[in-house]
Amino acid sequence: MKTILILGSGPNVITARDWPKQHFDLILTINNAWAVRPDWDLLIHPDDFPPERRPVDMHEGQRIVTSTDYVPVQNTFGGFVYAGGTMAFTAAYWALGALKPSVIAMMGCDMTYDASKTHFYGTGTADPLRADISLRSLEAKSARLQVLAAQSGCAMVNLSTAPSRLTFPRTTPEVAAASLPVPHSTTAAAAALAEEDRLGYVVPSGKYWKEESRFDPAAIDALDQMWLKAAQLVSA
Repeated sequence: MKTILILGSGPNVITARDWPKQHFDLILTINNAWAVRPDWDLLIHPDDFPPERRPVDMHEGQRIVTSTDYVPVQNTFGGFVYAGGTMAFTAAYWALGALKPSVIAMMGCDMTYDASKTHFYGTGTADPLRADISLRSLEAKSARLQVLAAQSGCAMVNLSTAPSRLTFPRTTPEVAAASLPVPHSTTAAAAALAEEDRLGYVVPSGKYWKEESRFDPAAIDALDQMWLKAAQLVSA
């Protein structure tokens, strides 16, 4: 597996409807994004994704990824508190761990919202903007993913041209497969991982919200700064 396209539900995801599939080896859709184009390969969604919004008629080879699949993989990357508890990050970490690609290209995952049309299907809940201990800095969580992907030999890129909370380099579908991991500070990344180990904010079940009282927001904020430094997005 080399190049994976991840589709989210941002309004601009409809741009991806006509992209030639040969630019990618696999298309992974998040929640409602399976409806963007019929040739998706994988759909990933949380347990509370409404059954009436799930595909009914699936083609041969199409598969649904659930928490049974992604929670164990997420845990190998430190768990949801550190990774960011929203499906754009969860999908990317699952793809990184389970499929081991060389490029993960994201579209419709900018996590910026217009009040009139938040999603390609209309107005929905801005899940990444909810008050959540794991989402205090979307940029830092993006930086962490970018660094850990690079350490696995995978480039994270953003195919969107819109404003974005993602920190990944921008590229186009035509040349996404040629993307390389961006440089980062291995020393700062090692320090951030060591701090994660020290804090011990790991919840194997994935249901971190049930233990939120033991997580210190100030410690999370300091850790976020460490990941931004590791990605070389702020000065050391």
